[in-house]
Amino acid sequence: MARTNGSKTESVTEPPVAEASVATELEETTAIADEPEPVADTQDIDDSLNALKALLGTVEKLQKVRQEVGDIKPLLVRMLDGEVITGEELEQLKTGVGGLFKLVRAYTDHQTALAKAQPARELLDQVLKVRS
Repeated sequence: MARTNGSKTESVTEPPVAEASVATELEETTAIADEPEPVADTQDIDDSLNALKALLGTVEKLQKVRQEVGDIKPLLVRMLDGEVITGEELEQLKTGVGGLFKLVRAYTDHQTALAKAQPARELLDQVLKVRS
């Protein structure tokens, strides 16, 4: 907008209203974007932590059963090949085969707990996110 002041002509520029409102909206949007994302509600957090605890329990149980079963594969292979097995080896096989049932059950429980704990991954990513 040009103004005349006697012999001088001054040029005054004012930002249009539209540009001023865009700048204000941009500042507000930037401020909102800088705020951290809200973390899931308390029930989701509790459920995720309980699922992780259950998973940890099944991992411990699975490892314990694996140790109890031991390495019976060579004895099973020998038995399946028709070799004669001594009395002590036969007892190990009996114990090992009984333990295999426990191992299968522990493995199934572990897989179930693992599937239930997967939503915790997203929550952990959100909570443990390192800001750079």
